[in-house]
Parts: sequence; C-alpha cells; structure tokens
Amino acid sequence: MGSTSNSYNEAVDRLNKLLSTQSPNLYSVAAKKIQEITDELQQQVAVEDVTQKLDEVVVDPVVQKLKNGFCHFKKEVYLKDTDLFSKLSKGQSPKFMVFACSDSRVCPSHVLKFNLGEAFVVRNIANMVAPYEKNEYPGTSAAVEYAVLHLKVEHIIVMGHSCCGGIKALMSMPDDGTTQT
Repeated sequence: MGSTSNSYNEAVDRLNKLLSTQSPNLYSVAAKKIQEITDELQQQVAVEDVTQKLDEVVVDPVVQKLKNGFCHFKKEVYLKDTDLFSKLSKGQSPKFMVFACSDSRVCPSHVLKFNLGEAFVVRNIANMVAPYEKNEYPGTSAAVEYAVLHLKVEHIIVMGHSCCGGIKALMSMPDDGTTQT
C-alpha cells in the first residue's frame, strides 16, 4: 500500500501546483472534488484493509461463512452503492419502526423488503411490546421513545408469525404465572 499512497500524494501535489496557477474559483471547485474523491478512496481502502486482514486469518467453517458473507456484502452491496452508505453514515431517518420476533426464520427486512435505512427494528422473543413501567425493563419503551421522538418514524408495526415458539410458551403457562424449566 506504501507505493499507492506515495503515488496518490504525488498526484495531489502536482494537481495543487497546477491549480494554484489558475483562477481561485477553479481551485476551490477542484479542492472540493479532491476531498470527495479522497473520502471515497479512504472508505474503500479501509474496507480493503479489513478484507485483507480477514484473508490472512485461518478460520473454522463457521467463521469462514461469516467472512464470506461480509466479503459478499462489501463487494455486491457496499461498493456498488457508496452514495447510500455515505448518506447513512451521516444518520438515519427510517419511516417505519418494526417489532419482530427473534425467530431466525422471519427477518422483517427480508419479509417486508426494507432497504437499508428504511426501518428501525426491535427484535425479541415473540415480538413483545410490554406496557411502559418507569422502573421496569426499559429496553422496548426506550426504543419506542427514541424512534418516535428522535427518528420521527411515521409507522409502528408489530409483526407476528405462525408457529412462534415464544407465543406457544406464553400460552402454555399456567394462569398463576409459574414457569417450568
């Protein structure tokens, strides 16, 4: 990477010298464009560095699956839509908040075809949304508060599914609330 970095720095230096002899307007326009290109290159280099480090590690099949998934995402999603990821790096403004079950068979982004940045998702066993209680388990209510007050979501969806083990366990509990292990 050292020679690439030197070549890049030399090119920037030559361009700066060229532009300094031209009109100030051209210089400011070019400087802005150089900064945009530099930011893009830095993002790509950072992703390439991570991938290269991953390539050097000998891993078991489970970790290899995760690595392959990351590399596929980087190549087929991230690098093909850098504008989207640049926008998402500055913040999120989803229109939807979705409560969904943690069940691995029903991912709301897949089932509802959400794109990145479109949905703020909370997943838990049986997609439960407990009533607000000030001093009790604040995770769900904190997520609702954040989504509504700060993200300004427009729609809240509670997404259920068939054959839910969490609901089955809940429905099989005795009325006195005791549980069996």
